[in-house]
Amino acid sequence: MFIIRNLFIPFKGFRAINLCGILWVKSDAEITEEVINHEKIHTAQIIELGFIFFYLFYIVEWLVRLIRFKNRAYRNISFEREAYTNQTNMNYLDSRKHYSFLKWM
Repeated sequence: MFIIRNLFIPFKGFRAINLCGILWVKSDAEITEEVINHEKIHTAQIIELGFIFFYLFYIVEWLVRLIRFKNRAYRNISFEREAYTNQTNMNYLDSRKHYSFLKWM
């Protein structure tokens, strides 16, 4: 995974963000193997849906979850639920079925 460290991306409160398969990391953030695995799961999701549909689906789902969960919306997005649940399983991507995020909807 290609990693770019910088001062501006991601937004405040986050240490990393996966944009089109590239991991953007705050320059002072510690990046663990779990974080990298989490972002690799997002890369698999992006590849399945394509860049445009992944980000469109992500934003729409976040808006829907925002109504129900308010400040917990981000953690309740299906893509995030799959990634957070499996980020410590370093072999998850070897056995992951396509569109697995759907079971977290």
